Amino acid sequence: MNTLNKVTMKVSTIKSSLAFFALMIMCFLPTLNAQEKLNEKLPFDPQVKIGKLSNGLIYYIRKNLKPENKVELRLVVNAGSILEDDDQQGLAHFTEHMAFNGSKNFEKNDIVSFLQSIGVEFGADLNAYTGFDETVYILPIPTEKKENIEKAFQILEDWASTVGFDPLEIDKERGVVLEEERSGRGAEERMMRITYPKMLEGSKYAARLPIGKVEVLKSFKPAVITRFYKDWYRPDLMAIVIVGDIDPVYAEDLIKRHFSHLKSPANPRPRENAGVPARKKSEALVVTDREATHHLIDINFPYRPARDQTTFGAYRELLLRSLFASMLSQRMQELMQKEEPPFLYAANTFGGLARGYESYNAYAYLSKAGVEPAIRGLVAENERARKFGFTEGELDRTKKMMMKSIERAYNERDKTESARLVSEYIRHFLEEEPIPGIENEYKYYQKFLGDITLEEVNEYVSKTIPVSTQPKLVVFTGPEKADFKVPSNEELLAMTEAAYQQQVSPYEEKAIASTLMEKSPQPGKIISEKNDPDLGTSEVIFNNGVRVILKPTDFKNDQILFSSYAPGGTSLATQAEYKSASLATAMVGVGGMGGLNPVDLSKMLSGKIAQAAPSIGDYTHGVSGSATPKDLETALQLNYLVHTAPNMTPDVFELLKRRLTG
Repeated sequence: MNTLNKVTMKVSTIKSSLAFFALMIMCFLPTLNAQEKLNEKLPFDPQVKIGKLSNGLIYYIRKNLKPENKVELRLVVNAGSILEDDDQQGLAHFTEHMAFNGSKNFEKNDIVSFLQSIGVEFGADLNAYTGFDETVYILPIPTEKKENIEKAFQILEDWASTVGFDPLEIDKERGVVLEEERSGRGAEERMMRITYPKMLEGSKYAARLPIGKVEVLKSFKPAVITRFYKDWYRPDLMAIVIVGDIDPVYAEDLIKRHFSHLKSPANPRPRENAGVPARKKSEALVVTDREATHHLIDINFPYRPARDQTTFGAYRELLLRSLFASMLSQRMQELMQKEEPPFLYAANTFGGLARGYESYNAYAYLSKAGVEPAIRGLVAENERARKFGFTEGELDRTKKMMMKSIERAYNERDKTESARLVSEYIRHFLEEEPIPGIENEYKYYQKFLGDITLEEVNEYVSKTIPVSTQPKLVVFTGPEKADFKVPSNEELLAMTEAAYQQQVSPYEEKAIASTLMEKSPQPGKIISEKNDPDLGTSEVIFNNGVRVILKPTDFKNDQILFSSYAPGGTSLATQAEYKSASLATAMVGVGGMGGLNPVDLSKMLSGKIAQAAPSIGDYTHGVSGSATPKDLETALQLNYLVHTAPNMTPDVFELLKRRLTG
């Protein structure tokens, strides 16, 4: 079982629902009707049944056949560590643990034993997590036997209403939770416990990390955790999510049968969202840990209320934000290809640790160049975009990339995994993330993306990237090394403020080739063909000895996979050659191919989905790749260039060494 902080409470820049935006067949291209104005609410996906019981519990049901004979069940409780009283710190997470240790209808480990008996493995499949604002129970169930489904719903009901808090079981579980707290204290966790309270300073979030306090976990009385459960595990704060190979009518009947009788307390405690005050001054925080593995700079700007997500106007703004984020990311990637890059990796994010709030952050993993060059490079690219915006070429390529990605997602819409859909519905319940459905999103995407101009993007960017005078928290984390000077808090802030005073000029876009290959290779000849009806394969042998096996499948609608291999690998290398053989494929990843570095390749391939990459194992080597059917020719050209024209130059070798040594 996880706590949200244990998995570093990832901040997402772009809601994952973007991956499902649709684009494909022109006959589905109606214009927006008069009711679909920018201030109107987005509709719900017609394929999902959303209901509400009289006690306030909300449910989501969708039939989905990927994978077959399986249903994903979730109990979502709109309550996490932020709702703990001072004497309950850590007990939201502890409650999650106790849910697996006995309830009205299941003694001690009966839940885990039953689920394992039907092929649901604890940890890998069956799980739960606790965050600041929510607790989610994860229950995937095979659907071949009706009695297993019925019993699974009984488990959900027991979790929601009759978890047992036997004092003996609580005492047994203390050791488990305390060990989880102790074992989770790696370098990242230790540094996080210092940085997060500073990032969330002035908010209750700063004092409510989900793992809690050791002194509370060791000594709390059963009545204290029972109080948390009775206060917050109530139907008006719950949702049941059901997605998979199950009859929706049957699923809805099970929900009503198991959850309609649940009642909230007579005088329920109000479920209020905790605020995050705006930062009033700029500060810096340096945190080191001897076991840390990398140095990181993170510039955090003030939290602000998160933008509305529920309207057509909000949807359009999300596309603007996505265009901006992608174009700025491309520029950061270009800096990484320089002979002396200012950082190993850098990015900008929108997001937040507190529900209902978001902030703009810029972060970079440091190279051997050190702290100041990383800050200057990070700030310069943000200021360049804010002051001068982007170019028509950048915008055109990014639109093509987004459109192509969405086209593929639309074509694969009937292959969407149930677990992915479940996550969308959970976010809708907890955060009001819209779920209009892929067919509706197709219309909006076509309408809005086509209308967005460069002037509009650049105006949005100039307003979105914070100016230097805004209060900021600059955080440095990483190991202390003999050959690395760690700055003081004062030095770190001074470097950042100085970086904002540097002069920046408009972005200059270099020309890139229009084709991957100047001329096609000499075609080979087929010398033999045969079919295997049992396997459903065709085999072709060419005159150069290459043997090709073709196998049609229906696993994906818009994807072709290929993989080639030959015996050999690093086993063919001498002792002196072994390191070079082991790093050869990494050089291709860093250097690119055909005279194009990875950034230029990405630009050239905008609007296409095709890739090919080499691999060298102990006893085999080869090339693997994938493409949409329309882009297979491009993928095969990449395959050819991997074999014949990798960019293995001295400059690429030096760049690889810098990446590997940090």
